Amino acid sequence: MLKTMKLSDGRLVECTNGDAIVSIYVAPDENERKYLIEQFKIDEHTLNSSLDPDEPSLLEFEPEHIAMIFKRPRHYAAQDEYLFKALSAGLFIFSNRLIIVISEETYLFEGKIFNKITSVLDIMLKLIYRSISHFVEHLRGINQISNELEQHINVSMENKYLLNLFTLEKSLVYYLNAVHSNAAIINKLKSSAVKIGFTQENIEFLDDISIENTQCLSQVEIFSQVLSSLMDARASIISNNLNIRIKALTILSIVIMLPTLIVSIFSMNVRIPLEDHPHAFWIIFSLACIASTMVGMLWWRKKW
Repeated sequence: MLKTMKLSDGRLVECTNGDAIVSIYVAPDENERKYLIEQFKIDEHTLNSSLDPDEPSLLEFEPEHIAMIFKRPRHYAAQDEYLFKALSAGLFIFSNRLIIVISEETYLFEGKIFNKITSVLDIMLKLIYRSISHFVEHLRGINQISNELEQHINVSMENKYLLNLFTLEKSLVYYLNAVHSNAAIINKLKSSAVKIGFTQENIEFLDDISIENTQCLSQVEIFSQVLSSLMDARASIISNNLNIRIKALTILSIVIMLPTLIVSIFSMNVRIPLEDHPHAFWIIFSLACIASTMVGMLWWRKKW
């Protein structure tokens, strides 16, 4: 699917293909891929890599354009079940045109940062900046979900919440690789600023992007380390909760077992004491209650 946009008063608006400076290809079909390869001399391998979520970021200089792949977070939905993933996005920068290739439809130009656009290079840098901001927003969400799952684990014996934490930990591994991969691209952009043709304003903005990405990388590493280090403790909490429940059931079983034993003894089909006593029932009932009370007091005094 193709979507085209043009620059109007410093903002990108949808337009016909003739006036477009930005072309967005969402999961391009064979005909669209063939058109990109033949018309714009885009490398087929780089084009396919733009649609591969496991492809690392890259920056290559072609004779007629610059090819770049950067990582961005996938939009989270309820059906993802706590799994946050990163996707690849391909940018092919020409002198007066930007081609974007992505695997899933999404609105790339959201936020106030896209209100003042001056050039194709400006769009490229702001797309990277928006991707970093999106990662940070997801990290806040992951942290909030992790706190909620911790509260459930503290009182639950089920493995469901622990497995959800494992999924979050897996998500952080994906994000760690993605943000680290973007850091390599940002460094390469800084070292190639003159070759690419960045203005002084672009270079200053690139420095800000580098700082934001470094902070984002630091957050991912901290969250990943904390979550990983606490997984064993949380597993122990579940095991301890199970032991507490088993202990309570064991005490209850013993408390019930003693009265049952006493009543069973006096129910045998043989001659037993109190057989002809008029208050035999109440005496046996009292013995059963006393036995249960004594066991309960013993457990209470021993603090078992």
